[in-house]
Amino acid sequence: MINNSNKDPLHSVTLKTILERLVNKYGWQELGKMIKINCFTDNPSIISSLKFLRKQEWARKKVEALYIEAIEKL
Repeated sequence: MINNSNKDPLHSVTLKTILERLVNKYGWQELGKMIKINCFTDNPSIISSLKFLRKQEWARKKVEALYIEAIEKL
């Protein structure tokens, strides 16, 4: 029997998947307005953003919070 009681919306979702979904939903320009970090506004890419987000916990937390907010609206 599989226990699906985990209520964490980030459970088993990678940072790359989160970022790709946010970029698909909002685009880089809007994402840069919502979370003001250079990797979203100055020559943005998934790879450079992932490098930054993996090093900067404060920025990753903002991205994760935006993702949770976005999926709750669906």
